[in-house]
Amino acid sequence: MNNISISKQLFARAQESIPGGVNSPVRAFKSVGGTPLFIRRAKGAHLFDVDDNQYIDYIASWGPMILGHAYEPVVKAIQEYAAYSTSYGAPTELEIKMAELIRSMVPNVDLIRMVSSGTEACMSAIRVARGYTGRNKILKFEGCYHGHADSFLVKAGSGVATFNIQAVPGVTAGVSADTLTCAYNDLDAVKQLAAAHKGEIAAIIVEPVAGNMGCILPQPGFLEGIRQICDEDGIVFIFDEVMTGFRLSQGGAQQTLGINADLVTYGKVIGAGMPVGAFGGKKEIMQVVAPLGNVYQAGTLSGNPIAMIAGYTLLSELRNNPSLYHELDTKTAYLKDGLQNVLDNWGQPFVINHFGSMISIHFSEKPVTDFASAAAANNARFSSFFHAMLQHGVYLPPSAFESWFLNNALSYEDLDKTIEAARQSLAGL
Repeated sequence: MNNISISKQLFARAQESIPGGVNSPVRAFKSVGGTPLFIRRAKGAHLFDVDDNQYIDYIASWGPMILGHAYEPVVKAIQEYAAYSTSYGAPTELEIKMAELIRSMVPNVDLIRMVSSGTEACMSAIRVARGYTGRNKILKFEGCYHGHADSFLVKAGSGVATFNIQAVPGVTAGVSADTLTCAYNDLDAVKQLAAAHKGEIAAIIVEPVAGNMGCILPQPGFLEGIRQICDEDGIVFIFDEVMTGFRLSQGGAQQTLGINADLVTYGKVIGAGMPVGAFGGKKEIMQVVAPLGNVYQAGTLSGNPIAMIAGYTLLSELRNNPSLYHELDTKTAYLKDGLQNVLDNWGQPFVINHFGSMISIHFSEKPVTDFASAAAANNARFSSFFHAMLQHGVYLPPSAFESWFLNNALSYEDLDKTIEAARQSLAGL
């Protein structure tokens, strides 16, 4: 049993001044129970908590640390640029270089605007779509989480799903009425809603590979069908690539799946762990953004130089070394195969979903293809599995509704230890 006495003391202290003791809800461990671990430092694929316990990390700061924690080129770049100043409130060449780098890596992005979070990116993309089309309604999918802006909290995934908050206080009836929802992977439902609200829908926003109800893959024809619906009715098709952008490949889900979106949102990997987001896409749409157009969006820290140099350094590594993606995908497939073997021998129902370097385990008798099937799994069993893995030195996302994110600092020794930890953990359930 790991000693977490200092984490317990810090959590008790945190609850006196921070709502729930955390600054983002899933960190509270409420879904899985127990005391959240307070992290002191991290290096490569390992976390070290305040009680000096060491863990193999499968969160990677919820995705950004794709090459591992404290990645030396990024650390050195931040140290160098921090000496110049941490913010100017004025343009820098770094912002141009970052935009040019993204355009060189990603298909179908003509113009891109930097912001400070994935939530802000998605919120802004929706505003742009509404301004461009002159329409008010949006369509999103149950269990897809696009940040905590009002429109996105209607039947959302991630922490909203974890805490089973189906109706979020503070979201007005008007906002809810303008937000249409249907099940992920249900193309017929999309067709029906689009027909019922023809000429009213500004945007359809989707996680092309969902990561906020576990890792959920798009079924063949689903995204292609949405693309066709959007083309037929003048709807802006938005890919939320906050998770998948620069993780699945250099060009993200657009490149990997071969489908062009009209607007794309980014976060996570784009900032190498710093608070960064971005939204971009077709020139004709992005030209409505101020100061070119009348759709207003602004941010004092947008294009922050420290965030820009961190993201630019990481993305440059990914562009210059495309083999990194093959290495990471191969490691993820190795982990999946090992876990599959362990779970097969365990003999209880399970599903492993896997795409690129994203993976999730669901204790389910049926395929997990949408939020309803993810919610129907034995998520109490996942909580037990989570804590058993933690005791064996493996840090998983503390919710059955979150994808695991691998990083390329993971060694095959780490993966073998994880597979063995899973075997021992399942034996004790």
